[in-house]
Amino acid sequence: MPLKILIHAPVRRQHFQIEDKLDRIPESTTAGTGKGARMDLDLRGARVLVTGGASNIGRGIVHGFAAEGARLLICDVDGEQAAKVQAEALERGATAAEVVEQDLTHEGAGARVVGELIDRWGGIDALVNNAGWSVPGFFTEDTDRARWQKLVEINVFAAIDCTQAAITPMREAGQGSIVFIASDAAFGEIRQGVYGATKASLLALARTVAKEHGRHGIRSNVVCPGLVVPEGKDAVGPKSLWAADPEAVFNEKQIEAMTKGIPLRRLTTADDIANAVVWVSSERTARQVTGQVFSVSGGYSMP
Repeated sequence: MPLKILIHAPVRRQHFQIEDKLDRIPESTTAGTGKGARMDLDLRGARVLVTGGASNIGRGIVHGFAAEGARLLICDVDGEQAAKVQAEALERGATAAEVVEQDLTHEGAGARVVGELIDRWGGIDALVNNAGWSVPGFFTEDTDRARWQKLVEINVFAAIDCTQAAITPMREAGQGSIVFIASDAAFGEIRQGVYGATKASLLALARTVAKEHGRHGIRSNVVCPGLVVPEGKDAVGPKSLWAADPEAVFNEKQIEAMTKGIPLRRLTTADDIANAVVWVSSERTARQVTGQVFSVSGGYSMP
């Protein structure tokens, strides 16, 4: 119930009116304010597709939805690692968790994956376009056109494919959440030129979806992670870009320099990204949030 202050009333009376109304707020709306308490995001049983859900950030996002009791379809090219994350999701409270091993660069792959989720559970409530790929390199040295094509196929086309497939069932349901996992590189970063360009395109895509399909109850937002270093070997599979040589992605010296540029002086974790994604996917807590870009980077970027 909204709080109302009567301007013509005495100041002391206004204070008591506010206290009286706060006392009547249901406990469920303040459940997340106490120590160790958890806000009810109303995601129990929600039907969620997470692409690239087997490693690092994707794995963290799966864990986040699992803690809310969602039903999860984990899509990844690494079926073995995805199966491990499936077991972790069930341990963390997921109502159900399934795996689909799929390369989203193949023609029609997005439609097939979304279709599999709908065949299982009759609809889709949330889509997280997390599948992505990159190898850092200075712009003038990054001259391999085949590599550019791979970046576009994985980072852009896969998101377009899955989003187009999800919109129709979401329209029929009258609601749905789509979250695009971009990157702080979308705002321009050293050694991230072509990759950053592909991620910047997701901002335009998400906002177009928000404007075109808001009237259908579909919300579309972007989460831009800062640097997220895997928490350990179990956090990535052999097909992850971090698996072969983590220092080829970011070495300790680079990480230290980056951390000094972060106002909060700490790196982002997969859990940090998951918390933002799960919150913005909730119709209860983020029902009026669409077309927005959130940098989860400790303040490294402030879009």
